[in-house]
Amino acid sequence: MDQDMVLLAKVRLLGANRRVVRGTEGLWAYRLLTRVEPEVYGSKLAYVLVEESGSPLVRDVPERRLALLDEAVEVAEALDPANPYREKVLRRALAAKARLGK
Repeated sequence: MDQDMVLLAKVRLLGANRRVVRGTEGLWAYRLLTRVEPEVYGSKLAYVLVEESGSPLVRDVPERRLALLDEAVEVAEALDPANPYREKVLRRALAAKARLGK
């Protein structure tokens, strides 16, 4: 893993001064950081993936929407069962996927 990219992702998250960074910036940062520290960033990645699946740019593209939700479920399921956010983000991802009928 390129440590410069990891540092850049962390700086961007800190610079955003928000609890959860949304949109493409958040997806990029959380995808990268989840590979390095899955228990720290995985729940935020799953959260942002579900949120992005309902965005106007994705809402009308069922394949893209399903791909984001599949990724959210996969990330949430990979979290340690002891992770305090695992169940919440997993339920959220599965519920969003169920609303698609998948």
